[in-house]
Parts: sequence; structure tokens; C-alpha cells
Amino acid sequence: MAQQQEPQGFVWWKHGVVYQIYPRSFADSNDDGIGDLRGLIHRLDYLNDGTPNSLGVDAVWLCPIYPSPQHDFGYDVSDYTDIDPRFGTLDDFDELLEKAHARGIRIIMDMVLNHSSHLHPWFVESRSSRQSPKRDWYIWRDGRGPGKPPNNWQSVFGGPAWEWDPRTEQYYYHAFLVEQPDLNWRNPEVKKALFDVLRFWLDRGVDGFRLDVVNYYFKDAQFRDNPTRLAITYGYGRQHHLYDKDQPELHPLYREMRALVDAYPGRMMVGEVGSDRPAEAAAAYLGERADELHLTFNFAFARCPWSAPAFHREVERWEALLPPGGWPTYFLSNHDQVRHVSRYAAGDWTEARARVAAALLLTLRGTPFLYYGEEIGMREVHIPREEIQDPPGRRFWPLYKGRDGCRTPMQWDASEHAGFTRGIPWIRLAPDYRERNVAAQQDDPGSLLNFYRRLIWLRKATPALQRGDYRALVERPTRALAYLRETPEQTVLVLLNFSARPVRLAFDEPLPTQEWKVLLDTAGWGERVRLAGPVTLPPHAVCVLEAG
Repeated sequence: MAQQQEPQGFVWWKHGVVYQIYPRSFADSNDDGIGDLRGLIHRLDYLNDGTPNSLGVDAVWLCPIYPSPQHDFGYDVSDYTDIDPRFGTLDDFDELLEKAHARGIRIIMDMVLNHSSHLHPWFVESRSSRQSPKRDWYIWRDGRGPGKPPNNWQSVFGGPAWEWDPRTEQYYYHAFLVEQPDLNWRNPEVKKALFDVLRFWLDRGVDGFRLDVVNYYFKDAQFRDNPTRLAITYGYGRQHHLYDKDQPELHPLYREMRALVDAYPGRMMVGEVGSDRPAEAAAAYLGERADELHLTFNFAFARCPWSAPAFHREVERWEALLPPGGWPTYFLSNHDQVRHVSRYAAGDWTEARARVAAALLLTLRGTPFLYYGEEIGMREVHIPREEIQDPPGRRFWPLYKGRDGCRTPMQWDASEHAGFTRGIPWIRLAPDYRERNVAAQQDDPGSLLNFYRRLIWLRKATPALQRGDYRALVERPTRALAYLRETPEQTVLVLLNFSARPVRLAFDEPLPTQEWKVLLDTAGWGERVRLAGPVTLPPHAVCVLEAG
């Protein structure tokens, strides 16, 4: 394992690459069919051993690993300060931190603070009696009459968001599953307890938090009905969500939370923001002075069709919406999305598109988030109805088939169960795992895995790709993108053809030079190229060039 030297001014959560892991699907060390922390520890060198033979990522985001009854696969937490035995122990986690940090890998924990499990001791006590000291730790309300909930709010996962509790004869609120009651952030004791949870993990050495559904924490104090809207969808989508999320009290809360996290040097928070206006909402929770969350996820980018104009518009809009000092993030796949290789599949051109997508993600200004397996081109897996485990998938099939298909085991090799486990995997494997796996691509210089490695290590060695400004060179692209990444010392030109046909690309302004060094390309341009006017890009070409 080689020691890495980070460049001066390197801020890992801005300039590095983050790799998201769904722990139960990454690597199983005890053969129970569920991935665990020791399995991840054994695979750390794959993620970054300090050499270009590894992927080279700078941080790992772990989906929840806290004790949980797993009604929503860990997003229903029953103990915020321990590790679920399925995944290991606190000692295992401490070892993971130590060994990850030795490799220059930071650890980001998924923090679920909008709601807990219904089996969390706080809620068990809260629902025991109306006089319980913790009654107000959750959101309890009388109905509007016999059998009538307090208002018309709907659960994201379907049905009313209010559950009748016959023992205490009141309703409690759950934005998601019945087994996920929402915490009452208006109660100062709740806020203190959850801030203490953050301190617990920060004191342990965690580098950051991915905050689940950050714009849901506060609800309207008057519990007003949401207005309805016309929509061909299920109940949640038929409302304008004016009162069950995005309340003004969130902004001072995040400024206070930011101060807490910033008291620990080098730590960060990235927020998941669910909204009908994803780019605007993501920008809002950075704060007008970039003093709220460090980063937020802009889901608009991940919802783009395969289109150069569509991606261009979202990048330009994101850049325009950011507050002064704000920093963008980009992702194409995660544990809630259909894997982007499948979304953008195009027959024989699918892998070529995957390379263009990788280059886009890793050369834009901002923090790129990769999802485990995308570097080997893992596809969405069809899960038969009788095997679906995801709650919304079970409820809404076939209109919505759930998220299981993007959470299948990591494909390490062609052995039985893909090298993920010697037991029976918790969910079925992709049918192509014997051909599409890490071992098959490891030593193939032309593989997608090695293309990702080259991009990530190029980014590490190129200041303009880490922290340079972004400037589009074609304001109205049709089939290709061209943009500059610039620092005072370095200029990098990125050319990406989204088409299966050659594209003649004319720039809206003269290039800063005609002489370019080829840093990475799939066009066969050699080591240097001269660009004196419009350029022709081969189908799905990726070209990254340095001026000079």
C-alpha cells in the first residue's frame, strides 16, 4: 500500500471522488449472504491502495449500518450509536476507520434524522402513554373526527401519513413507512439528542454525513392540508407539498448543524433533497451564504435523458443557482435510482455511452459521487414480483417495481455467487455476473473499470479538473459537449460526443491555444493535437486535453 500525498489546498469533499456502498451488497465475510464491515475492510485496497491499480476514490459513503429491524433496509434506525450485528460491531467499525484512513479514504455515514424505527426506545416510550416524557419526541395529533386523520398528508411510500394508535387514541405522523415515525424537531430535547448523535460519530473519527431527506425535518406548525394537484400517479404525487416539508425553520437549523460539524476540522455534510424542483431545492439548502449544508444532491442531473443539450442545461442551471461559495455535486446512479447504464442502454453502444457518462461525471466542476459497481458497468436487475423486498415495490408493483434491482451484490469474479459470498445472497445476482465482474476487467487495459481508474487518477493529477472553473464553449449544443476547466496555471478542454455518429463541433469562441496535450481520449489522437477550428469527434468520443 503506497502512501498518498494530497496536493496543497486539497479539500477532500470538494476535490475528491466519493464512492457509495450499499453495505449488505458489497462484500460478505461470514457467508451469511449479507455484506458486512469486515468484507468491506478486505476490499479497501480495491478502492484505493495509493496506486493506479486501484480505483483511487477519496471517500466512501456507507448506507445505514445502525441496528434496525430492516423494514426499510436500515433507514428505520432503532439505535443511533451502535452497529447492526448483521454488519459487525463498533470494534469492526473502528478498524474500518483506521484502515480506510491509512489509505486516504474518508468515511461518510448515512444519517437518518427525520424519523426513527417504531422499535427505537424513544418511540416505544413515546407511544406508551399520552403522559410519557417522550410523547412530544414524535408528532402526535388528534384526528378531525372518528376515523379522520389530522389532515390530508400522504406517505411517500403510499397511503395516509397518519397512523392511528388505539392504545393512546391519537395519530402519529410517518412521512414514509408506518414503521418509521417522524421525530419532532420542534422539541429542543430531540434536537439536542440528535446533535449528540452527530457528536458521537464525529468524536469516533467519522469524516462526514449523508443526511437522509433533509428537507423533511420540520412540518407546518398549523398542520394545514396540502393543496391537491392533477397528476397521474399515486396519492403522494397528487399533492403540492407546501406544508409537510421545506419549512423555513430548516435554514437556521442547518446553520447551527453546520457550526457543529465545522468545529471538527475537515468534516462535512451532504444532504438528500427531495423536491419537484430539485436543482432549486438543492441550491436552497446550501444557504444564501453557503453556510448551511456543505453539499446537496441535485436530482435533476440524474434524471436527464441521454442528450447533450439536456445535460448542458442542467449544468448551466446548477451553476447559476449556486450561492457564492457554493459547490455542486453530480451523480448518475444511487441506491434509489435505476442504474444509469441501464437507463442509457443503447444496444451495442451501451458501453460507449457508459464511458461518456463516466467522463462527464468526473470532469465537471463539482464533487462526483459514484455508486458501487458502476465502474464495471453493472446493470439494473429484473427482480420477479415474488422476490421483491423493497416496501414501495411490493405496494405499487407493477407501476413501480421498487429499488431492489439497483441493490444487487457486487460482481467480484465469475465464481459461484460472484465472489460476494459463499452463502446464499440476500437477493439474486445479475445474470451477467460471470462475464461482467472485477476480475474479468482488472487486467484488461480496454475495460470500463480501467477507464474509470484512468479518469479518477487523471483527475487527481490535474488541478484544473479538481478545482478549476467551468466554462461551456458551445452554448447551444446538439449532439456533443465542449467545456473548459480552468485555473490560473492550467487549462483543460473536455470534448464529449453523445451521438453514435461523428459530430463536427464548432466553438462559440476561439480556443485559448491551438496546441493541446492529450491527457485521455478514445478518438486515437495520439499524444498531441492541434485544434485550429471546428473539430470532428468520432462516435461517443471522449477527449480530455491540456493547453500547451
